[in-house]
Amino acid sequence: MPKVVFKFDKEQDLFNNWHKATHNGMYGQTWDIPSDIIKICKGKKFEEAKDRLAKVLSSAHNSPLIKICVESVEKSWRLVEKEYFKRMDKLMKHKFSKNITAYLTTLQTCPYNPKEPSFMFSMFTSIPGNTHICGHEIMHLYFHEFYWNEAEKEIGYDKTSDLKEALTVLLNLEFRDLWIARDTGYPNHADLRRFISTEWKNKKDFPLLLKKCIKYLQKK
Repeated sequence: MPKVVFKFDKEQDLFNNWHKATHNGMYGQTWDIPSDIIKICKGKKFEEAKDRLAKVLSSAHNSPLIKICVESVEKSWRLVEKEYFKRMDKLMKHKFSKNITAYLTTLQTCPYNPKEPSFMFSMFTSIPGNTHICGHEIMHLYFHEFYWNEAEKEIGYDKTSDLKEALTVLLNLEFRDLWIARDTGYPNHADLRRFISTEWKNKKDFPLLLKKCIKYLQKK
């Protein structure tokens, strides 16, 4: 079973703040970034904005709550970790074997990085919410590891990204008992999520579901 290592890394959080302040939101959404962060980062590369950004975020970065947040989310995840990976391996028809790093961020926007692999969880999200974030982002890592390349060849990058995100509706059908919180998804994926839910209830076969989703998206 993979090991998820929880930690806080100041550099990772600074980069997340800069990146979200200088890039557009995803799937029609906008990032909720404080205006002072945007002012510091606008039109600047990360290295140019990093020092000023660190000063603005120093109170949060030096807070004793950082350690408490990391430890609390780690404890909540450990309660469901074994069952989560057991279910996700079965669902995806593959076993994820790489260790994963989970970084705390001072934003509510939690990206993932399939190359490391890693993801972020939020200082300002509830314990059930962050436990769900762990499951949500790790599902993305599974998809990148085992299915992304195949799907991208068929439908291109943008539609594969939409598919990856919409597939998290399966967390509501197969995993919600682990963390109670609901995976709501993005508004512009609503139709695809409904399609996925219907097809999954008819036949719980992930590779078959992907084929159906790819055909669905090829018509869009």
